Amino acid sequence: MALKNSQYDAIMRDYNRKQLAHRRILEAHRQEIRERLPQMAEIDRQVASLSLTKARAILNHQPDDLDLAQEIGKLSHRRKELLREAGYPEDYLELSYDCPLCKDTGYIGNEKCTCFKRAVIDLLYTQSNLRGILKTENFDHFSLDYYSDKIKSPATGLTAREMAMAAVRTARSFVSSFDNSHANLFLYGDTGVGKTFLSHCIAKELIDSAHSVIYFSAFDLFDQLAKSAFSRQDTQESSMLEEYLYDCDLLIIDDLGTELTNAFVSSQLFLCINERLTRRKSTLISTNLSLEQFSDTYSERVFSRISSSYTMLKLIGNDIRIQKKLLGGA
Repeated sequence: MALKNSQYDAIMRDYNRKQLAHRRILEAHRQEIRERLPQMAEIDRQVASLSLTKARAILNHQPDDLDLAQEIGKLSHRRKELLREAGYPEDYLELSYDCPLCKDTGYIGNEKCTCFKRAVIDLLYTQSNLRGILKTENFDHFSLDYYSDKIKSPATGLTAREMAMAAVRTARSFVSSFDNSHANLFLYGDTGVGKTFLSHCIAKELIDSAHSVIYFSAFDLFDQLAKSAFSRQDTQESSMLEEYLYDCDLLIIDDLGTELTNAFVSSQLFLCINERLTRRKSTLISTNLSLEQFSDTYSERVFSRISSSYTMLKLIGNDIRIQKKLLGGA
């Protein structure tokens, strides 16, 4: 994904904070050593003087003086000995880094360091609103045991387990082809059949591959949109909401249909899904409503846009939350 300027700036500010923190630690170490090992100051003075002499020789194109280099080396060795004898590590007076590879700059030459990618993913987790839940709700923890092989769909004849298996296959395919397909998913089914859990599985896979994912419950989404629409001033928060809503790689709208539905909600929903389709940005919607109920609840153009541009996935079965409680689970 291409980072937004605000995201890139946030990451680079964090690198700057790390550099500043380590410089402060180094200065504290130096002050401590000046007080405990006053003889170190004379060694530092000699090293500085010899280094200056060597630099002048290089600038004047004079032959490299091996004696100077050896003398500097001896002084450096003596400095480490003093530190070690006083119970300090030899590198106590050297600048340390969180990432020695790039020295906390994020770059090795012109290439981004591996720590930069980790920083991107960490930022994306924070912005997704899903950091905590994805530790437990992911494909590694998705269990088909909660889906009965006795409950069948009257429409397809497939069991709840078969439909769940098909949904997982589709979800994994959605992830693997994400960058090229620009697909959208519509998950529907009764309460507690795993729609939100499956959404989280998809979200984790995409965030871990450095894609931006933003999660909203339907209630929170339309509440934020209402505050933005009816605010008397154009705030930075409103601009950021619009930026993330339309530009994130995957937008998840969970529990659509639980919000108070009115003309504003219907128009904002259409604007959101239509704008993201135009920008070829993927959206995942989950709802407890049946397709008939969804069609009756929202405008015809909303239903038409979704039914023509989204892959429909239905999950059936018994409420998994109740099953877990009966089994003594979380």
